[in-house]
Amino acid sequence: MDVLVDTSIWIDYFRGGDNSTDLNYLIDENIVVINDIILAELVPYLKMKKQPKVIRLLHEINRIPLNILWEEIIDFQVMCLKSGANGVGIPDLIIAQNAKQHSCKVYSLDKHFRLMNQVLQVSLYAQKG
Repeated sequence: MDVLVDTSIWIDYFRGGDNSTDLNYLIDENIVVINDIILAELVPYLKMKKQPKVIRLLHEINRIPLNILWEEIIDFQVMCLKSGANGVGIPDLIIAQNAKQHSCKVYSLDKHFRLMNQVLQVSLYAQKG
């Protein structure tokens, strides 16, 4: 099963964080996917000198298309609010929807995805280490 790697993991990876080993494993297994919203979120975090090179490398990762179904996003937001999961942003809801559409697991450090796992049954990647 492919793993949609969220912005928080990429930022941690570029900073040499604790999740680098897991992400390297996923890259080696060729199961990492990305989408345009994650790419767009990453741009402000990249160092200007390295930005073009990193963006080129990220474009080599399998990219899954976004097919935003706004009625479903609104339904997701209502479900989250009813369950007490307040403050889930639209970008995270879109990423969750995208992962569900393509039967991917989400790999993220963002607590909202743990909440969406419970409320929306978004499949999460379980860290190895």
